[in-house]
Amino acid sequence: MTAPTERRMALPHSGLAAQAWGDEALPPLLALHGWLDNAGSFARLAPLLATRFHVIALDLPGHGHSNHLPAGASYHYLDYVQAALAAVDSLQLSRCSLLGHSLGAGIAALVAAAAPGRIEHLLLIEGLGPLGDDGTHTLQRFRDALAPRSDNGKPLRLFRDVEQAISARSLASGLPAAQARPIVERGLIETKGGWRWRSDPRLTRPSAVRLAESQVHALLGGISAPTALLLAQPATPYLPSAPMQARADCVANITVSHMAGHHHLHLEHPQAVADWIIASTS
Repeated sequence: MTAPTERRMALPHSGLAAQAWGDEALPPLLALHGWLDNAGSFARLAPLLATRFHVIALDLPGHGHSNHLPAGASYHYLDYVQAALAAVDSLQLSRCSLLGHSLGAGIAALVAAAAPGRIEHLLLIEGLGPLGDDGTHTLQRFRDALAPRSDNGKPLRLFRDVEQAISARSLASGLPAAQARPIVERGLIETKGGWRWRSDPRLTRPSAVRLAESQVHALLGGISAPTALLLAQPATPYLPSAPMQARADCVANITVSHMAGHHHLHLEHPQAVADWIIASTS
């Protein structure tokens, strides 16, 4: 498997890390991972695309090797969009294609809506826009997010070795160990007595506010890039088919495909997903 090159980007208020595959002269493909994942999420897929694209997989703020936000700050969906746009600027990409998985797919869709002239192709795996809000749980979610927290200062879990961490991630996510390994290995840091997660513990805190579904639809209507959406079959429980189709209907130039498998299709079926990407960008 082709080894990636490590990249660092200094942003005004933070620093982002990334892994890159392929010659820099090739068309750029910026990849955005899912929640609590990192650039290692693309470790099985990116080498299969490296003769076609210069693949740059970001570690989103608070994930992987990227910096955590300052004390007192919180991780909000729209801030990830700004971070992705800042990365595009830092990498000096006048135009690029975007690939996103889950959270990263939602971010990629909003980046494409915000800067349509900079996106060549939009490739989305298991996600199209952010989690929406129908109003049912708005008040309780708001109160929960702003309530005093009892876990401040709680020690982070310590793993005796990498294998134990892989087992824990597999148990929590359902990912087989072989698929979880590249994410886990990049997501760990060695410390006294063992290993702990690099990711910011604040990433698990609830968001105070979500966009209304009508707002999500309006933003998706701003996507002009040729868009390909790949969904797992059977549908992931929190991505029900009818609402996803309603969102897809908002995008003018979109092709929706389905693949038998689970949420991390690009780790489960990397060659098939690579073929889908190449076909979608040809």
